[in-house]
Amino acid sequence: MSVTHTVPVSQGRRSFLGRILRAREVGLIVMIFALVALTSVTQPGFLFSDGGWRELLRQPTILILIALGEAIVIITRNIDLSVGSILCLSAYAAGSLFSNFPGIPIPLVILSGILLGAFLGLVNGLLVAFLRVPSLVITLGTLYTYRGIAILWIGPHFIRSSWLPDEYRSFGTLQFLGIPVLLIVVAIIVLLIGWFMTSRRVGRDLYALGSNPEAATLFGLGERRLTVTAFVASGALAGLGGLVYLAIFATGDAQVGTGYELQAVAAAVVGGVAIVGGSGTIWGVALGAFFLATISNALPVLGVPSLWQQSIVGVLIVGAILLDRIVFITRIRRAKRKGTAT
Repeated sequence: MSVTHTVPVSQGRRSFLGRILRAREVGLIVMIFALVALTSVTQPGFLFSDGGWRELLRQPTILILIALGEAIVIITRNIDLSVGSILCLSAYAAGSLFSNFPGIPIPLVILSGILLGAFLGLVNGLLVAFLRVPSLVITLGTLYTYRGIAILWIGPHFIRSSWLPDEYRSFGTLQFLGIPVLLIVVAIIVLLIGWFMTSRRVGRDLYALGSNPEAATLFGLGERRLTVTAFVASGALAGLGGLVYLAIFATGDAQVGTGYELQAVAAAVVGGVAIVGGSGTIWGVALGAFFLATISNALPVLGVPSLWQQSIVGVLIVGAILLDRIVFITRIRRAKRKGTAT
């Protein structure tokens, strides 16, 4: 005769609530609201000025896009340090198309910027996958290579607002029910990528590769193919980030995107992506990027020097890595105890 064990409803509810409270995403949401509230109390104009809260929603869109691509690469146990340079090249390429071909369809320019980013990501992926050189080394090299190309191409010049069609410039400030359209578009992209990573085989294979590369290879998942796929996605999203940058600021020079690579890594890690690969959520990455962008906006308003702003981001990265390590060690110990008990 079998015996059915039931879990008390109150215990089940506590367990469910505990999982929610432990979620990295919830913690980030709380910190974002706390930071905005603190800054708004100290400087009411931060949120309640004309367009203040809309700017707070619009500016993180660039970092969110770049961080999404970076997260996909990190999930596969790699890293992409060239995303800032790819953003720069994509933005200037789009501006040049508008300048040299007046009347060119905007969708064609957007597609060109994304494809340029994807191509540069493809170069990264092929080098990492086939040379068997650590991605940190490869993308550090392409960071400077792509930036050098940007400097040679752009020189002392810069993108002028007059190059861009009115429709493209207005997209950077367009609103729907008071919400920046750019944020709505980026939110849709986040949802699509999150669905792809969790519901499609390629997305799950990317997680499997990062979790255990040897096992993934034994199961025939195609390590090189997945590595290239991750870098192409990162490049394409960085290219799209360049297009969004151009729509928001309508200008730019050869230094556009400098520093975004480390911000993207920080957003991914703070958002819960393990630096050793194999775990993390796209939603957490988006919130991590939003949190870091909010910090960048809030700290100057609070009078915090720029040097301390960089230090705070560094502390967040180290703290997130330590937290992931603690969680990893705790899981291993629990698994060992369960194995001993059985």
